[in-house]
Amino acid sequence: MRTIVSSILLFSLIACTSHQDEDKWLPESTESDLELDPANYNVAFLIMDGVFNTELTAPYDIFHHTVFRDSIKPMNVFTVANTKTPIKSFEGLNILPDFDYLKDYLPSIDILVIPSAEHHLDSDLEDSLMLDFVRNTSQDAMYVTSHCDGAFVLAKAGLLNDVACTTFPSDVQAMRNMFPELDVRDSVLFIHDGKFITSAGGAKSFEAALYLCEIMYGKKNAEDLASGLVIDWDLETVPHIVID
Repeated sequence: MRTIVSSILLFSLIACTSHQDEDKWLPESTESDLELDPANYNVAFLIMDGVFNTELTAPYDIFHHTVFRDSIKPMNVFTVANTKTPIKSFEGLNILPDFDYLKDYLPSIDILVIPSAEHHLDSDLEDSLMLDFVRNTSQDAMYVTSHCDGAFVLAKAGLLNDVACTTFPSDVQAMRNMFPELDVRDSVLFIHDGKFITSAGGAKSFEAALYLCEIMYGKKNAEDLASGLVIDWDLETVPHIVID
């Protein structure tokens, strides 16, 4: 009898160990502790090591300030990355991502923002999981925006094949060389074609974000958002292209 019991225990231990070995290959599914207002738009900022501060914080500031405007549907802003450990920006700022897009249950994303990062012209474009995330999210998003070299990520994901686009001024030719099939424009601060808004980036990321707010909330609200950040805003004076 003792032999039988021992055999059962040994079999159970082996089975449990085998099950644990299988489980360790399964991706974890967790939820962020970030509280999002379900009545708001969800705006996700895709970040990675080497992200440039301005292309992240400029649109982040604009969109976050929508919560202080009355009688509009404001925005929840949050960051997504392939990790929950701190991301180090190009300038050395440590940023703790809100969501890990490889493991977490993500909220629906209405607006996807792709700030520029240090390696958007090389190694980041080899990240197939990141590109899959961008493709999948773009399918259902209302708008997809890039700043500076974030346009290279959209291009590599195959999302700019049928739209006009732009990027950081000194990288326009590099983008034309890398993606000769694309309609890459220069001498503009941003281009809006379909659901895609591509921006020259830098400090002009503010303008692209304000433009999106103007088409979503109207001119007066965009002016109020700009005023709150001490920005002169007049769309008529901003070099841009809108493709109907």
